[in-house]
Amino acid sequence: MIQYVLIAGFAAIVTYVLCLVVLRAAHKWKLYPEIRTRDVHTRPTPRLGGIAMFLGVVAAFVVASFNPYYRLIFANPGPVWAILGAAFMIVVIGMADDIWDLDWMIKLAGQFLAAGLIAWLGVQIYSLPIGGLTVGSGWMSVAMTVFAIVLVMNAVNFIDGLDGLVAGVSLIANGVFFLYGYLLVREISPSDYFSLSLLISAVLCGVCAGFLPLNWHPAKLFMGDAGALLVGLLMATSAIAITGQMDPAFIEGPDRFGRTQLIGAFIPIILPFAILVVPLLDFGLAVTRRLRAGKSPFSADRLHLHHRLLDMGHTQIQAVLIFYAWTIVISVSSLMFFVFQPYTIALTTLIVGVVVCTIVTLAPLGRRKSVETAAQSLPEDAAVHADIAAFDPLDAAANDRSPDAPVPASVIQLAESLDADGAGPDDESHPHRPPKEQK
Repeated sequence: MIQYVLIAGFAAIVTYVLCLVVLRAAHKWKLYPEIRTRDVHTRPTPRLGGIAMFLGVVAAFVVASFNPYYRLIFANPGPVWAILGAAFMIVVIGMADDIWDLDWMIKLAGQFLAAGLIAWLGVQIYSLPIGGLTVGSGWMSVAMTVFAIVLVMNAVNFIDGLDGLVAGVSLIANGVFFLYGYLLVREISPSDYFSLSLLISAVLCGVCAGFLPLNWHPAKLFMGDAGALLVGLLMATSAIAITGQMDPAFIEGPDRFGRTQLIGAFIPIILPFAILVVPLLDFGLAVTRRLRAGKSPFSADRLHLHHRLLDMGHTQIQAVLIFYAWTIVISVSSLMFFVFQPYTIALTTLIVGVVVCTIVTLAPLGRRKSVETAAQSLPEDAAVHADIAAFDPLDAAANDRSPDAPVPASVIQLAESLDADGAGPDDESHPHRPPKEQK
């Protein structure tokens, strides 16, 4: 465990220093794009953080190759070279898209090539840890591997819309997956805890931790498509390297964290999806939404989950923390199903966490309702009318406001002050309330 922590720390330091170098160079040569209509940030910001992240990954792998503890990993260098080669390809594609806005088909073709390189050189889904199921065909193994990697890359890239979102979610998810992998490897190979999957997870945790300080709101540097696709590539490869290559007979062994039970037997394949539930959900909704509208599944819009949280009234930081909370609840609960028996502990944690996260996520809707109520009770006061009347559904000004537009903090404070004064929605002095029917 100490060796993994050390390599993660090294990756974090190198990435942070390289991010500072990239940031300075980007500002010196003005290497940042114009702000797009769907962007949340309001000032031009460099999108070249993915370069620093990639170099951090390479530096960590180079250092690890000289560490005798990792000798078995580098004894077969093919998969390592495949991962680094695919990472380089995907970073180049991401950089080109950040600069020239590539056609989505070109991007997708590059992603398939990168994923194909990894599958071709040995990191494949050879088995599914469900009742001893193995993949019966070499071509099927390659196809499943490529599809899984491309899916995760795009899912991670789709949620890259807020400061610190991808870096933080990936740090949490990979941290949980690392713990899962470490416990699993200890069971499979008690004499040697070192594996390619755990090394990838540790390095990726370090890279995300090193990048996050410069990406936290207000962000000074974005990872861009290069960084988001890189993170997705490494997350998928890490999961495949341990889950997809696990001996199915291991699941059938007795007294192994309860994996002979129904739920436990599915955990090795459920947990990799559980840690990615937020990006996968956003990806699925986005693709469905765009296909139904007759658009390309990769066309850009402002209807992602993080945009909806902002429209509900959350601030950027609140929206990011909500994503963090959902990721923690689902991934940690899934890990607890793997570790603890009976499953009551994990199930209770999951239910309580989901309830709390749901309440926090939907909290702005209650504030919006209170604002609407206060707006309907508003006295004839020109000084405040313009700010709050637009939130009265009975006021003509409401026609000029999107129903999904966030409620400004100033309006919430004004509504609370009006509510404290005792004005009610049935106050007949409200100038915009329809007159009562004359009998």
